[in-house]
Amino acid sequence: MSSTIEHTEAAIWSRTIEPEKGSLSVAAADALLGLRLSPTDVERVNELSARAGEGRLALEESVELDDYLQVGRSLELLKAKARLSLRRAGSAV
Repeated sequence: MSSTIEHTEAAIWSRTIEPEKGSLSVAAADALLGLRLSPTDVERVNELSARAGEGRLALEESVELDDYLQVGRSLELLKAKARLSLRRAGSAV
């Protein structure tokens, strides 16, 4: 019997990044922890989220919000790996 492998974008990123492995250098981990959405993008996510909460999100806006959320999930996977790498290196997180 073969095991079931998730083929969602998030699952593929997780297998690629391997956030449970703290194998980054301190410099790489620090750099990743500094990554953030731009203020303009944060504003847009907030706007789209508010519209979604009100049930007023158009289809193209829904796709846009999903794109932002996927970027956020991928960024969090990278940051999890960075934090673990710093802990393993004995640096403060």
